[in-house]
Amino acid sequence: VQLQASGGGLVQTGESLTLSCAASGTFANLNAWTWHRQRPGREREWVASITRTNISTYADSVKGRAAVSRDTAKNTAYLLMNNLKLDDTAVYYCNVDALVARGGRWGNSVYWGQGTQVTVSS
Repeated sequence: VQLQASGGGLVQTGESLTLSCAASGTFANLNAWTWHRQRPGREREWVASITRTNISTYADSVKGRAAVSRDTAKNTAYLLMNNLKLDDTAVYYCNVDALVARGGRWGNSVYWGQGTQVTVSS
């Protein structure tokens, strides 16, 4: 399973941005999608998740400003970030829990995308 993250860029404070993460490859289904970010000088942190049944959860730092969604037909997840702040500057990573065939059996594995840079300026 390969994940391609996109949508990052340079934005100003208060603006919005939508990140996308598209999965390709061989898998039976995609379960939960998760977004993480790594801000400069900090550890990677969880941002938001969405389950296969579209239940979404958010970190306190983005709650009320973020919306995670998924398009099952396109094998893609999205993270909409509104009212961006300087502190949202980070590399954003997506991952997905995929059901894949391994050695003749089905099993779940988590796959990560390469990250997309979001830079917020004043």
